[in-house]
Amino acid sequence: MGQQEKVATSLAGAVSEEISASLTAVDAELARRYPGDPGTRQPVHTVYVPGDVFEPGTLRSWGDQALAALDEHAPDASSFAAVLGIPEELAGPVHDRVRAKLEREPVEDLRIDFEDGYGPRPDAEEDEAAARAARLVSEAYANGTAAPYMGIRMKCMEAGVRDRGIRTTDVFLSGLMAAGGLPEGLVLTLPKVTYPEQVTAFVQLLEAFEKAHGLDSGRIGFEIQIETSQSILAADGTAAVARMIDAARGRATGLHYGTFDYSACVGVSAAYQASDHPAADHAKAVMQVAAAGTGVRVSDGSTNVLPVGPADRVHEAWRLHYGLTRRALARAYYQGWDMHPAHLPTRYAAVYAFYREGLAPAAARLAAYVAKAGGDVMDEPATAKALSGYLLRGIDCGALDTAEVARLTGLTRADLEAFASPRRGDLTVTAP
Repeated sequence: MGQQEKVATSLAGAVSEEISASLTAVDAELARRYPGDPGTRQPVHTVYVPGDVFEPGTLRSWGDQALAALDEHAPDASSFAAVLGIPEELAGPVHDRVRAKLEREPVEDLRIDFEDGYGPRPDAEEDEAAARAARLVSEAYANGTAAPYMGIRMKCMEAGVRDRGIRTTDVFLSGLMAAGGLPEGLVLTLPKVTYPEQVTAFVQLLEAFEKAHGLDSGRIGFEIQIETSQSILAADGTAAVARMIDAARGRATGLHYGTFDYSACVGVSAAYQASDHPAADHAKAVMQVAAAGTGVRVSDGSTNVLPVGPADRVHEAWRLHYGLTRRALARAYYQGWDMHPAHLPTRYAAVYAFYREGLAPAAARLAAYVAKAGGDVMDEPATAKALSGYLLRGIDCGALDTAEVARLTGLTRADLEAFASPRRGDLTVTAP
């Protein structure tokens, strides 16, 4: 041991106390506005089905159609990998996991659509469809056939359709309550939000419903769909989407980018409306920054190029969808929309390849960080958080197995969750 250093200070303890007291309000505001990621599973996609099309067998039908598309257009691992450009070493694992996913859980998040995909209908017809949707969703959760997340997209808060949107929301939620209560996986999507006041109005609607049924305040959350330029940049030059998150008063769970409405809003011609257009990238970047740290998650949009027709056209559409999905994942948009059952194979192929190709390096970096072993990259707690989140997302969607992650990192799931959502104080790592 060397010579013990003499520690000298110049400030009285009262200085620290005074500074802390002056920042008390800021501390509380940071905790309220930026609670961090909720740590729950985020689905890799959302599937939209019109309210009059949804049936008890819709989820299974989508899985069966996706498997049929694979059997017809890429019947084995090598042909599927060749179409998409998946490396040879990943071809088998990705193909096998995609097929298993389509057999076990083809859809992670289903939205029964009463907006653009449903259109204007007589009130009695939409009432009936909304009540039917509530009954079918309740039955699906009761009999174990539900997707992990299910709900509706109602019409928006604009004057022409506001009453209809409010009524459909009421009919659907009331039907769920009558059938036994709100399922844990319930998701509502509020579309075409232009002003934060529309979010405030929807919060008012949900508060009234909760009060009417004796539910805890804040029980019902919702996604905000970003489909207009005004939702990104307000007339006064502020980022309206950040104000929308605040207007939701803790109820906002996601920001979903609407590819085609937003593109049309800013004047992009139909041939160039896509999720990788510069206008789309700008909108999603603003959404991403506004949502960072708030616990609100960002979802990419969709492609309208469907994998249908002869094999060469299906393969072309698959390559496009696969590439867009991989591009989104690299930009930290971990969720998107799928418009057709034949999009499911490439959705899961892109997601699984993304996580499986990064498994070994991510696990090695995290294990080295835990062991303080160094290596050729000097990682910090923020990187350990990102590495853990990456592995957890891979586990949740079925790309990775808990056991293989534990073997490579020496960490349990609880350890990964602790790194992904760090709290003040020391982290205790347990054995797997």
